[in-house]
Amino acid sequence: MIHTHLIDEYLSQSLQKREQEGLLRQLACNEGLIDFCSNDYLGLAQSNLLSLDGTGSQEEMASGSTGSRLVSGNSPLAEKTERIVAGFHHAEAALLFNTGYMANLGLCSCIADKHSVFIYDEHIHASIIDGMRLSLAKRFKFKHNDVDDLRKKLKQAEGKVYVVIESLYSMDGDLAPLQEISDVCKEHKAALIVDEAHAVGIYGDQGRGLVCHHQLENDVWARIITFGKALGCHGAAVVGSSLLRDYLINHARSFIYTTAMPPHAFIVIQRSYQEMAVAQREKLFGLIHHFQKVARETSIEDVRFLLNPSPIQGVIVPGNERVKRLAEYVRQQGFFMKAILSPTVPAGSERLRICLHAFNSCRQIDQLLTAIKLFLT
Repeated sequence: MIHTHLIDEYLSQSLQKREQEGLLRQLACNEGLIDFCSNDYLGLAQSNLLSLDGTGSQEEMASGSTGSRLVSGNSPLAEKTERIVAGFHHAEAALLFNTGYMANLGLCSCIADKHSVFIYDEHIHASIIDGMRLSLAKRFKFKHNDVDDLRKKLKQAEGKVYVVIESLYSMDGDLAPLQEISDVCKEHKAALIVDEAHAVGIYGDQGRGLVCHHQLENDVWARIITFGKALGCHGAAVVGSSLLRDYLINHARSFIYTTAMPPHAFIVIQRSYQEMAVAQREKLFGLIHHFQKVARETSIEDVRFLLNPSPIQGVIVPGNERVKRLAEYVRQQGFFMKAILSPTVPAGSERLRICLHAFNSCRQIDQLLTAIKLFLT
């Protein structure tokens, strides 16, 4: 018999502490609810992108890849997919990873040594923070979207310097001042890394992202393109130079030591890119405009809406318990969304995160905002 009572007691006490703090995470199924929560902005995750209609060969429909890309899991299909991704985003090369988390972890953990410095936006995603922690580099954060503060940090930095930002931030839904940040990085000879996870599919010609929208492809050293948001499938890519791709193949542990995606995943990625290019972005931005208009007309004491030019909106409801009760209330009214609690966001800025999608309707938005107002007034 394995005696693990001390370990079990530690795990149990940790979970009890989270529950007492109102921070216990639990899985839930949300079928049948109106989706104002997911990152499926264009509705492509609901599409039958992989249809067994005889168009694919038996090899393409294999259920597994047999090993890592460096052992037995590489294929012409994988490399073709990387060429498609790189070409679409106006990059020289791309390397596919199984998830966005693995792409950020692999990139940031291997490109820097003890003579390097990361300077990152304080709202950067946890996967990037984890990647930086695994490196030997020094780390400094700058105030969110504050170019002046970034410039101050860059003046103090020595050695190889990487600046890491998101183009669209997932919690606040706001956009980075990409042009200004790019300019200050060039001024200080820093390599700019941009996570485009939430921007791809939404912004730029055919959904190429904000870097392409601002024509900064040649000024951004590396981009992370995540497929699990607007693309509606699975996986991610780091796009940049061929040199960077070769380096990651040799040093990114989350690429080297994992089984490659199965062949059908590459087919879905290719078809997602085809669909994304002709997706309903105009409808989505029409819904964003409608949400903002109605939200501005919805006055609630001690509550403010986060009104952004992106599909990610929100309503600030201070206090973990209060925003959790609001989330449960709107769920009972048939709407699916999540409360974002502190410390994920700073105390006092707890919120109901509202994601808009091309498959939502103005009527659903009106009903949602009415439900929120009824609960809070």
